[in-house]
Amino acid sequence: MLMMDLINIIIGMIILFIGVLIGVAFLTLLERKILGYIQIRKGPNKLGFLGVMQPFSDGIKLFSKEQVYLNFSNYYYYYFSPIFSFFISLMIWMLIPYYFNMIMFNLGVLFFLSCTSIGVYLLLLAGWSSNSNYSILGGLRALAQTISYEVSLALIMMSSLFLIMDFNLMKLELYQQNIWFMFLMFPLSMIMFSSMMA
Repeated sequence: MLMMDLINIIIGMIILFIGVLIGVAFLTLLERKILGYIQIRKGPNKLGFLGVMQPFSDGIKLFSKEQVYLNFSNYYYYYFSPIFSFFISLMIWMLIPYYFNMIMFNLGVLFFLSCTSIGVYLLLLAGWSSNSNYSILGGLRALAQTISYEVSLALIMMSSLFLIMDFNLMKLELYQQNIWFMFLMFPLSMIMFSSMMA
């Protein structure tokens, strides 16, 4: 029975990760199409019907590009920090309270805040490990921006947790069945929306 539960969890995670990757690819396509129509051009429309195959060709192009090896970089940190950052961003998606939720996180909000704050260190590591002054400056700038928006995001999340007095995201969904917290805390939800977009 325990082995079957473990297999179900692994299959659920694989389906979740594949769905997230395909969803992000097509959201990028949607963004490019909207930007194209704003600029009075068609956007990506060559591959497939209305450019539907464009995300897959972008992925093939990304993986078939030539690898560049920087002479003075710290090789392992330089190549593994984006991989770890990508893995951590995928780990956050496990927290979303689906109806087929695989794992019950009692401290899900703390896990979310921990994963987002680890991403800050990996961003700094990616800039530092290239041993280029411009990359370090770009990494520090991105680090400062990430921290500044992350603080407001964490404080707004904590203020909504006072209404449920729990760190479980399933309880957060349960308490919003009658009225959404977005309407109860409308100014805070607009600030949280802008923080998440940034």
